Amino acid sequence: MDFSYQLYSARNEASLDETLKTLAGLGYKQVEGWGGQFADPAALAQSLKNAGLTMPTAHMGYAQLEDTDAALKIVDTVGIQTVYCPAPPSEAYRNGTGNWSEFAQGLAKIAAAFKAAGKGFGYHNHHWEFTKDANGKTPMELILDASPDTQWEMDLAWVVKANEDPQAWLSKLGSRITAVHVKDIAPAGEKTDEDGWADVGHGTLDWKTLIADVKAKTQAKYFVLEHDKPLDAIRFARNSMTTLKGFGV
Repeated sequence: MDFSYQLYSARNEASLDETLKTLAGLGYKQVEGWGGQFADPAALAQSLKNAGLTMPTAHMGYAQLEDTDAALKIVDTVGIQTVYCPAPPSEAYRNGTGNWSEFAQGLAKIAAAFKAAGKGFGYHNHHWEFTKDANGKTPMELILDASPDTQWEMDLAWVVKANEDPQAWLSKLGSRITAVHVKDIAPAGEKTDEDGWADVGHGTLDWKTLIADVKAKTQAKYFVLEHDKPLDAIRFARNSMTTLKGFGV
């Protein structure tokens, strides 16, 4: 299995080119891009080629995706196959006042355009998407119900942060999950300078079991390593890859 690396984890590194080459040296074959990297898609494509990496998936913010034609041009230039919207478009959704149904319909329109272009499109969760509305529906369900073409990049650690059972969601909506974020949660009170996240295998999640379950219950093709706030992005990349290689997956 080829694990990918979410480049947002390395956003504070001085050189993207050097970061890509280092990741390749650690055994990564793929990376996942994020919206801030697409100012010069052709240069990004060349950097990936120079490092011997591909970018099959990427994150683009909702505002960027609303100009769908421009987003698809970036996708074609870089060689991206599937784009995931990484979060809701404003603070309103995070404090409980956003209109999730309206947002879900907007995502559905983008998904239709991507499908027509032969590309995949989906949504990446945090914890905000699991608070039930008056009808007992979560925003995550509203998003997926709005269109069969909207895929789910499941961030398992954020599901846990939402006090939800990821196994239950894997069983319930596994057919919609086409990628997962592989990240770990530090024991309570530890790694506070890294917002409580940990290198994969150095936290509290049983990733060996979770990866086996994801493979058995979902359509996931991409396993993307991510750390939201690493003090050392390369340390995270190295330690996490060592862990995963040790699993034999």
